[in-house]
Amino acid sequence: MSDPGTPDMPPTVFVLFGASGDLAARLVLPAFYRLAQERLLPEKWLLIGSGRRRLSDDEFRDHVHGVLDRFGPKPEEGPWDEFAARLRFAGDGFTVDDPGQLVDEVAAGEDELGDGDRNAVQRVHYLGVPPTAFEPITNALGAHGLAERSRVVFEKPFGTSLEAFRTLDEAVHRVFDESVVYRIDHFLGKEATQQLRALRFANGLFWSSWDRHHVAAVQIDVPEVLDVADRAEFYDATGAVLDMLVTHLFQVAAEIAMEAPSSLSANEIAQARADAVKAFRPLVPDDVVRGQFEGYRDLEHVADDSDTETFVAARLWIDTDRWRDVPFLLRTGKRMAESAQKVSLVMRDPEGGPYRASTETEGDAAIPVRGNVLRFDLAGNGALAISMNIEVPGARSELETQCTEIVLQDVKGDPLPPYVRLIHDILLGDRTLFTRPDGLEEVWHAAGAALDGSTPLHSYAPGSWGPTEALHLADPVGWELGDQV
Repeated sequence: MSDPGTPDMPPTVFVLFGASGDLAARLVLPAFYRLAQERLLPEKWLLIGSGRRRLSDDEFRDHVHGVLDRFGPKPEEGPWDEFAARLRFAGDGFTVDDPGQLVDEVAAGEDELGDGDRNAVQRVHYLGVPPTAFEPITNALGAHGLAERSRVVFEKPFGTSLEAFRTLDEAVHRVFDESVVYRIDHFLGKEATQQLRALRFANGLFWSSWDRHHVAAVQIDVPEVLDVADRAEFYDATGAVLDMLVTHLFQVAAEIAMEAPSSLSANEIAQARADAVKAFRPLVPDDVVRGQFEGYRDLEHVADDSDTETFVAARLWIDTDRWRDVPFLLRTGKRMAESAQKVSLVMRDPEGGPYRASTETEGDAAIPVRGNVLRFDLAGNGALAISMNIEVPGARSELETQCTEIVLQDVKGDPLPPYVRLIHDILLGDRTLFTRPDGLEEVWHAAGAALDGSTPLHSYAPGSWGPTEALHLADPVGWELGDQV
């Protein structure tokens, strides 16, 4: 491109496995184009799509153009012609026994970018494919000499059980050193998720109150109105527990629960997050509610007797001095009443004094008061909000709860969507916002009853807040979102 790009990045060949798939279309390709718009790509780069079909480069460019037209940014909103000129396609699949066109395409790309010196070019392999393909592609990268000078990116879930995780982790480490492995969880790349860390550690007000003495409950709530009809086959083999709970929600819980790292280095933050996950108490049946929306089994590609959950709510306990006996309430589901991505810290009610939660007093009636709630909106560019009890102006002593909000879009800066930020970090070699295997292994221990089949599957109506059985998990504070079904 005419812009010099980011000078501290070497020439890069970015290989996108699953380039014609849903994930690439919705998230990866739009993120890459946004990086081009923002001039955040290396000065020299190529993106090579890999797939089973044989497409010409021009056919792949037409595909990418259509993807951007549908999901944005629109091609005309950026440097499309220069971007398209850097797109290539390698068809015929990629296996240990047959590399298809990929090895030759990578070699040609490296010759082009490195002016004949292939060693000057770094590779990034992005596996935007189903988890069952992770190990075969990893083995093929090793077999065909494409692991050298490479970083490798895996989507979630990284495994489907403790045993599957260990098998995959061993396979990956036979080919790649841990320092070049990036396990992506886009919730960690959200601007508001990162604000959790800044608000807590950079502000004395919250630093001193981020514990069980001041917080009554933590809620991480990601309901969705979306159906799964366009990816029912994938979803029926995955479900809400694997798709959301043990990935996104557990990682956000670890961000909230972790102890202060000694620095903001990638290793220190990853260690603090992993230590928090190790303190998660394994879920038991009484703390898990699974649900399936009515009509799910009627979808094409879904079995008539499918036991896959489209909803899960969990009450997680964290056995540290800071969080002991504070419930972390996690909830997500499809076909629910509204879509949201909210983190709420429900603060404890004031004890004693003239304002108190109970109205049962001797003599003068107490003025009821509700605990403050600190909220993080993870959707879009994100927002921070806090509810406060204020005195209503006038002759009578009445309280009213008001909320003040900071919308991150309005803050000076340039918020980046999660995939844009994370892919940029991969290109830079910054692993701060990526998960480590020690923390991920503990996730499978913590999942407990959510994965072992010991909890029943409850039905719920589309457009509701899920099974009524999930309401009791949030007692006594109640769910901040949709406490009525």
